[in-house]
Amino acid sequence: MTRTHRRIAAWALVAATLAGGCAPIVRNRGHVLDEDALQAIEVGIATQDDVFEALGSPSSVNTFGEPTWYYVSARTERTAFFEDELIEQSVVAVVFDESGTVASVDRYGVDDRWDLALVEAETPTHGKQLGVLQQLLGNIGRFSGSETPDNPARRRP
Repeated sequence: MTRTHRRIAAWALVAATLAGGCAPIVRNRGHVLDEDALQAIEVGIATQDDVFEALGSPSSVNTFGEPTWYYVSARTERTAFFEDELIEQSVVAVVFDESGTVASVDRYGVDDRWDLALVEAETPTHGKQLGVLQQLLGNIGRFSGSETPDNPARRRP
């Protein structure tokens, strides 16, 4: 093998390594439902036990209002050091009536989601505000082996 062929092989190896590092990382999170099992749930006939047997334990349960079980799943991709990108999202809401029978099965996707604005306010904490140097050097000389009159826990019996 000549020197030129070795250089070409080395550059090809470097290019393949760099290209392999840019492949997206795909993550599936949540409860991925079996479509056949979901289709088998009949509104007005199936009970909570039937839904539990068919779909398993829900991702979340509504604690207020109508009893509702939510099955949530999401698929994200991340390329190199960039943020995760939401590719697919599915929320299946199984609503039950008072007797525990399925009242409706609703599906929601990425287009149905709401973007919430986070509040940037901070809760104030009361007390002494210390600087960095005060925190680092504040304990120097504070502790000694001798007993102190203001600290009864440090007195020897």
